[in-house]
Amino acid sequence: MTWTAHHLSRTIESPPRDVIAFAGDPANLPRWAAGLSSGIRNEGGRWLAESPMGDIEVSFPGPVEAGVLDHDVALPDGTVVHNPLRVLRNDAGSEVVFTLFRRDGVTDVEFAEDAAAIEADLEALRAILEG
Repeated sequence: MTWTAHHLSRTIESPPRDVIAFAGDPANLPRWAAGLSSGIRNEGGRWLAESPMGDIEVSFPGPVEAGVLDHDVALPDGTVVHNPLRVLRNDAGSEVVFTLFRRDGVTDVEFAEDAAAIEADLEALRAILEG
């Protein structure tokens, strides 16, 4: 069975290489991803962040340099949430596309809230990169 998917995108007036370099660096996540605003730390090559549930691990399986900024979030209970995020060339700029999956048990309200949070994150990313 598949989940419902919702693609959220933002046009950024910055070349893909710059978007990839910034957004693909886990150290920058707290600057634009509100869910990680409390900070992220590198411990032995693993990127960890605090959450209300405990420490979570964020990884980018890549290839990041090709604009594949998919990131996996490992929750304290062992669940891994895969978040597809791509940077596409859009003339001289970029199109950043996040695919939000509606996982089992997610209500209409929760799905809408997740989408709104992602839209805000993408807007924050745009604002930073466009200066």
